[in-house]
Amino acid sequence: MSQQVARVDTLFLHERHKHYSVVVERDGERVLHAVLELKETSAGPRPARFRVQKGSTEDLRSPDQFVELARRAERIRISEQTSVEAREELRALLDGFQLEAKVVRTCRYCAGAGRYSPLTSRTAIRADDEYICPDCAKRELERELHYRNLRSGARDRLEELLLEVGDLERIVNLLQGRLDPELTKFDEISATVEEVDPVPTDSLDVHPELKSLVTGQFDTLLPVQSLAVENDLLDGRDQLVVSATATGKTLVGELAGIDRALKGEGKLLFLVPLVALANQKHEQFEEKYGHLVDVTIRVGASRIRDDGARFDPNADVVVGTYEGIDHALRTGRDLGDVGTVVIDEVHTLGEQERGHRLDGLISRLKHYAETNDCDTQWIYLSATVGNPRQLAAGLEATLIEFEERPVPIERHVTFADGPEKVDIENKLVKRAFDAKSSKGYRGQTIIFTNSRRRCHEISRRLQYDSAPYHAGLDYGRRKKVERMFANQDLAAVVTTAALAAGVDFPASQVVFDSLAMGIEWLSVQEFHQMLGRAGRPDYHDTGTVYVLVEPDGSYHNSMERTEDEVAFTLLKGEMEPVATPYDEGAAVEETLANIVVAGRGAKRLNDRMIGEVPTKHALGKLLQYDFIEGTRPTRLGRVVSRHFLSPRRAFVMLEGIRAGDDPYDIVAALELLEEE
Repeated sequence: MSQQVARVDTLFLHERHKHYSVVVERDGERVLHAVLELKETSAGPRPARFRVQKGSTEDLRSPDQFVELARRAERIRISEQTSVEAREELRALLDGFQLEAKVVRTCRYCAGAGRYSPLTSRTAIRADDEYICPDCAKRELERELHYRNLRSGARDRLEELLLEVGDLERIVNLLQGRLDPELTKFDEISATVEEVDPVPTDSLDVHPELKSLVTGQFDTLLPVQSLAVENDLLDGRDQLVVSATATGKTLVGELAGIDRALKGEGKLLFLVPLVALANQKHEQFEEKYGHLVDVTIRVGASRIRDDGARFDPNADVVVGTYEGIDHALRTGRDLGDVGTVVIDEVHTLGEQERGHRLDGLISRLKHYAETNDCDTQWIYLSATVGNPRQLAAGLEATLIEFEERPVPIERHVTFADGPEKVDIENKLVKRAFDAKSSKGYRGQTIIFTNSRRRCHEISRRLQYDSAPYHAGLDYGRRKKVERMFANQDLAAVVTTAALAAGVDFPASQVVFDSLAMGIEWLSVQEFHQMLGRAGRPDYHDTGTVYVLVEPDGSYHNSMERTEDEVAFTLLKGEMEPVATPYDEGAAVEETLANIVVAGRGAKRLNDRMIGEVPTKHALGKLLQYDFIEGTRPTRLGRVVSRHFLSPRRAFVMLEGIRAGDDPYDIVAALELLEEE
């Protein structure tokens, strides 16, 4: 006997065709793998041939070596998968040498490969009608994942589930769009209650008419509203209010702004990022406060046709988009005495495309307020800020942070190819709408997807009543959808990720048809903003979120990661800090706008912006482009600023006009630039 197998911990026997596989282990490691053939003798079964496996070759040994190995073994085990006849034959063989063996359940895959892998109730993984070990189950799952091109994030999650539930088939079914709630559930964001002494509404020091309105609706303020009031909201203190969706942030801005407007201390500007949201807020303000104050609206369409339609600059309350108010500043419009500015969705400051424009708008509005001797209060609202203290310091505002979540949110993940997603969405919408909460409301769903075309496609294929909702629909149609959803006449709305911010649909369920906004993956902040739409305290007992992941999926060849990689980054990710990024184009655009508004004071406007603007470099480029002369904009510079053009877009248009190109060709060139 070689020294290698002088000591034997376990000798394992497994039936294999017409012979037996022999595995010898020492210290948990295999030290020998052999094949044993038996012969029948008058004394019973005896070893006939004993062949030791060495890679792809076999080394014929004396049959007595098997007997010696068996005598040295501390334990002898026979695979449970061995037939009854084979077990009897092996027992008879071992009895002939006065040796005992125990039958154990083992992994058949391992046994067939010459490995000893005993199974316990804790380690056994069900595969079809048998049980295998975790390592073999992982290998089988890995083959399925490789076939479907699933990446690391999804693999890790599915392996965790495999070990947790111990059933390979149930995990593989997830990859085929089966909705097994026990397996799709990723985690639960618990409802949290933060103890705040509520402020009685009859104690508010506000205008009598506003007080009468508020006390007629509530006895006390909600916690975040109470915190804001206790921190001098009604004494004019600037505040950054960070709190989850549906916790009452909007009323913080309304209390301050409407109160000051009624007291003659300046108008309220309530600013939001999207036209759809501005329209919704305008209608709500008209309904709620229209009998007390004049309400008007100003959106970005004014930069195309600035005819003053719907906009009354003398109104007490102006609901506007960032772009609409910025256009008024860039064109020298008089906004009157501004008493309160509310910037809703202020985390937009961190967005690549729009962040610099909001940064510039805030700086220009502050310049307007100073120049016009306005005593302006600034209130910034957001549900999702990764660095609230830093942002509050940058905005020079008091941080009001309230972390209560009114209802718990269950987050689920399942896998489906693009065509399969609508079938799953259909099941989810039906399941939600067929159930009622303890408050008597049906479950309704918001489905977020990445394109307007996809909105219509999904909505057409859902069996229950639904509607697409996106910026391409006219105002009347969007209002009809909002009304029908509020009346529970729709089971679902299908909307673009771009409309996630603030649009008020009291849904119990959010479904992510895609994890992209256009051709860009969502950020953790955007993802949390969207999933926060699930569950309202006055309507639902819990919120539900489903993330439908397409293995190896992407929406443009510029996307380096795939949807299954992005999904788990978003689910596990930390909220990104809000920091305004500036590339050359953004720096040039904002510096030009600041020069148009403030002339030689533009540097001071640049210096107090949240992002770091390379002012000297931007000024050099503005001079090079003939957008400015000294500290004054040229006619070309004014036009470029008025229409929010990046330098590249401006020059594509200029070159086309100077060359006498057809307008449609110029538009096509701009579209190509957008794709780049």
